[in-house]
Amino acid sequence: MEMRRGVFYGVGVGPGDPELLTLKALRVLDLCPVIAAPRTKSGEMLALDIVRSAMPLEHKTILPLDFTMSRDRTVLHESHLRSASAIAAHLTAGRDVAMLNLGDVSIYATFGYLMDILTADGYEAVMIPGVPSFCAVAARLGLSLTTASAPLHILPGGGSLAGQLDFPGSKVLMKSGRQLPQAAQILRQKGLLERSAMVRDCGLPTEQVCRDLSQLPEDTGYFATVIVKE
Repeated sequence: MEMRRGVFYGVGVGPGDPELLTLKALRVLDLCPVIAAPRTKSGEMLALDIVRSAMPLEHKTILPLDFTMSRDRTVLHESHLRSASAIAAHLTAGRDVAMLNLGDVSIYATFGYLMDILTADGYEAVMIPGVPSFCAVAARLGLSLTTASAPLHILPGGGSLAGQLDFPGSKVLMKSGRQLPQAAQILRQKGLLERSAMVRDCGLPTEQVCRDLSQLPEDTGYFATVIVKE
């Protein structure tokens, strides 16, 4: 009899506040014997810390995943292949694996790359949605992102913003920390600075709210989200 293969789960853990973890996410994490968590060069595993604040993990196998920040597609793909191979070893042995993702698992999530690799090799993958960071940021700022007729645009902070900021409706600039000074300059040029606000590390102890982008903090960090209201 062929051994059952494990299921690969992508679990959105929300932006930072453990209380934003969904009941479904907690149930799946409780069932999975292996928890895969992205790890920074300094050894930090933020998504794992969020989950650990909400549930015990003493009896789980923790699988750190090391990803490069390189923009080289070949280097990125090799990084994804290494992580997928480490996960596949557990799946082949019949162990379900839950990969943690900040925010929602379908929005700028590394899980998607690993899911494509592993499903191409015949493994089953399931996505567990989480609270998107920009929704938590809008709530923190007390802003409604849309109206009945206005669209919402989600933009990568490192992209080309000049033309995209002309789109109708509200705009969300994701993970814009390192490019924030340049983004603020473009917003100023387009007369949008006064309609923009930022939250860094939403829901974390290091959370920082900036409602005036003309007075940016020196260190905005990686997880900075800007909302430009219509």
